[in-house]
Amino acid sequence: MTLTTPAPATPDRAARPDRRPWFMLTVLLLGQFMALLDVTVVNVAMTDIRTDLHASGAALQLVVSGYTVGYAMLLITGARLGELFGRRRLFVTGVVAFTGCSLLCGLAPGAGFLVVARIAQGAGAALMMPQVISVIQAQFTGPARAKALSAYTAVISVAFVAGQVLGGVLVGADLFGAGWRPIFLVNVPIGVLVAVLALRLLPGGAVRAGRRLDLAGLAIAVPAVVLVVLPLVLGHETGWPVWTFVSLAAGALLAVLFVVVERRVRDPLVNLGVLRIRGVAPGLAALATGVASYGGFLFCVALHLQAGLGETALAAGLSMAPGGVVFGVCGFFWHKLPERVHAALTPCGYVGSAIAYALLGFSLADGGTGGALFFAALLLFGVSMGLAFGSLMAHALTHVPLESAADASGLLTTTLQLGQVVGVATFGSLFLTLAGRSSAHAITTTMTWAAALLVVGAGFAVALARASAKRQA
Repeated sequence: MTLTTPAPATPDRAARPDRRPWFMLTVLLLGQFMALLDVTVVNVAMTDIRTDLHASGAALQLVVSGYTVGYAMLLITGARLGELFGRRRLFVTGVVAFTGCSLLCGLAPGAGFLVVARIAQGAGAALMMPQVISVIQAQFTGPARAKALSAYTAVISVAFVAGQVLGGVLVGADLFGAGWRPIFLVNVPIGVLVAVLALRLLPGGAVRAGRRLDLAGLAIAVPAVVLVVLPLVLGHETGWPVWTFVSLAAGALLAVLFVVVERRVRDPLVNLGVLRIRGVAPGLAALATGVASYGGFLFCVALHLQAGLGETALAAGLSMAPGGVVFGVCGFFWHKLPERVHAALTPCGYVGSAIAYALLGFSLADGGTGGALFFAALLLFGVSMGLAFGSLMAHALTHVPLESAADASGLLTTTLQLGQVVGVATFGSLFLTLAGRSSAHAITTTMTWAAALLVVGAGFAVALARASAKRQA
């Protein structure tokens, strides 16, 4: 038998950075992008789905919102399951479920089948998405973690806008005479690729010994989220009947009960102690206000451009694309700015975004397309919110210890999703109520209130900046 030893690393090989974690991050973010894309991609296909499947208005609303309901149901649970059974296993399971359900959506023979498939598709996304930030917390440290979180933020910003653009392109192309179906079928080859690469690149991850699933917390959390989300996404469409308010009240009561139970159980579904980590609580509050205003902004402006100004879905998506692209670029490269200004980026960015919303509403107040002022407001928004979100994620979560990564990721993804739902429901209802008189008046008023919400968010961001300054001191 001949023993051999590996050749010593050459200076070039020793100096070469390990690219494997970044390939792994690329795969994770591709899965995240795919899941976030499906939040908005279906919006542009509603007319075609109605015609092809003879769907009612309520069924169409469930096609759009079913994904959000399924997604919201398992967000917190998805993070804990990753901790219990391994993040790679849960990520791949989520990707496979999401991909399989995308295939079912694309082949749906009727509206009811499509609604069920969309709910299941959202549940698959909920298993996948929390693992992304948990892996970032576990595999990246220091400046590398800040860079990875910046990429995470950039994907969030670009995906929501890209969904409208890609949806318009695919529906307009009518590939193979399939009409709206390619908006779902396109996920299948991408999902297969992500699953295969994830199996090769993601670390197996040691399962946390001695941990168990908090069934009592799960039994309360799932109905609590559904009871809050369902009336928010269906309320305006159904005219806000009594059951929507009863559902919201019941959901709020269950949320209070959830907090009480989680404080008493031995191994809680969500360790609420993570909120005591410096920067997490104000960071999540700032995130909630920011994403609520962002979700309302995307929904209302797209609706005004299409219903108010008569633009196609693709044209509306392309009109908003520059802001989304700049958002993504600034969200990724914010850490290149001098470190002494990092803590101030979120509060200043929120103020800049509030000004951008106000200018955008003013540019559309006369019933026109807004011209140069509309474009300038979008660019100001992209720069401001990109810098704000990128630094917010880093300062709120970078110093969360590894043992709290699952709890932090569950709270983060839940805040992102519920914040968007609340923003779309609140600002969407305001816009649609006022649009009966004038779409221009409706968008101006809505953007004014969105700007006011961001000013409130800037207050939370100041608290986050102070927490960050104390930590650095």
